[in-house]
Amino acid sequence: MSATVTRAHAPANPIPSMAGVGLRFCHHRAVLDERPAVAWFEVHTENYMGGGPATHYLDAIRRDYPVSLHGVGLSLGSAGGLDAAHLARVCEVAARVQPGLVSEHLAWSVTGGTYLADLLPLPMTEEALDVVCRNVDHMQTALGRQILLENPSTYLRFAHSTIPEWEFLAEVARRTGCGLLCDVNNIYVSACNHGWNPHTYLAGLPPAAVAEIHLAGHSVRRLDNGQTVRIDDHGSRVAPEVWALYQAALQRFGPTPTLIEWDTDIPSLDVLIEEAATAQSALEAVRHEHAHALAG
Repeated sequence: MSATVTRAHAPANPIPSMAGVGLRFCHHRAVLDERPAVAWFEVHTENYMGGGPATHYLDAIRRDYPVSLHGVGLSLGSAGGLDAAHLARVCEVAARVQPGLVSEHLAWSVTGGTYLADLLPLPMTEEALDVVCRNVDHMQTALGRQILLENPSTYLRFAHSTIPEWEFLAEVARRTGCGLLCDVNNIYVSACNHGWNPHTYLAGLPPAAVAEIHLAGHSVRRLDNGQTVRIDDHGSRVAPEVWALYQAALQRFGPTPTLIEWDTDIPSLDVLIEEAATAQSALEAVRHEHAHALAG
């Protein structure tokens, strides 16, 4: 699908360049009862592929809030192509929810028809690049709209990788017209695990392609050999180092829709709203700075 076609799609409920939170099942009732001052919500696409209470809650919530869809199971890195049935279900959810944004991961999770329930890393090679571009084109054609591709958090690298991850993402965006979801926490986690410079990573992403930012917490584990590894577990507040990198991301990309993710040890909705407020303050500061520069 060409860049012209994908970017021509105007979502019915666009996501504002403000801070939102990931909507989890345990907060459905609180959102409906309390109508919190949250700019937008993001949900995992696969959680709303069936009927039942979850779907009914989301239908009610999206009447009052913009919603984005974030997929975790389509496996855009699978050399065998996309699962037709899964893609059809994604399209059905998108048609029903009318999301402001749709995103997926730069990862693979299916092989030989077996779903591995994880977001596994790809070799950064020309062959893998062709596979991802083909699958992104397939998904965008099926949806009739642009998707965003999220950078992963990784814990190992393939010895035969030849393309830096940030260049890989930029090239997928250039070839397919997809946008990018810049997960700042994932950049920090991967940079620490592999010895990358996170600012080099940010500098390698084309600002015009970045349409969303993710923030989350991570944990640090010490291995038996004395080394440490950072785990993207989405189970705590955003780390100070990630907040600092977020500031750098906003300087490069400008005010961008920003999401707080929290998926394990999920706290009360108030805690997520507090984290979103911190992100919103950073967004407003950059917006004010840009406005002042234009006025000057």
